[in-house]
Amino acid sequence: MIEALSSVVVVDLVIGLTVIEGLALALYHRHTGKGVRIGDFAVNLVSGLCLMLALRGALAASSWLWIVAWLAAAGLAHAIDLALRWPR
Repeated sequence: MIEALSSVVVVDLVIGLTVIEGLALALYHRHTGKGVRIGDFAVNLVSGLCLMLALRGALAASSWLWIVAWLAAAGLAHAIDLALRWPR
């Protein structure tokens, strides 16, 4: 039982729940017009997902190139999010 809850599996579950949350928020807004627009959270969500994928890669002993690629993608998404939110 303990092995089934390894760190990689826990990160996989969090990634899955985050994707489901993003889809649920987008569908809710699309059908009701209420809540958060996808454009207001998508880039931020991608940044977080990239960080989780980098963590997953580190826990699963993936190649350092994959870890660096996920971290770079997270940084790029974060920079885009900041640029979109920066007051003009």
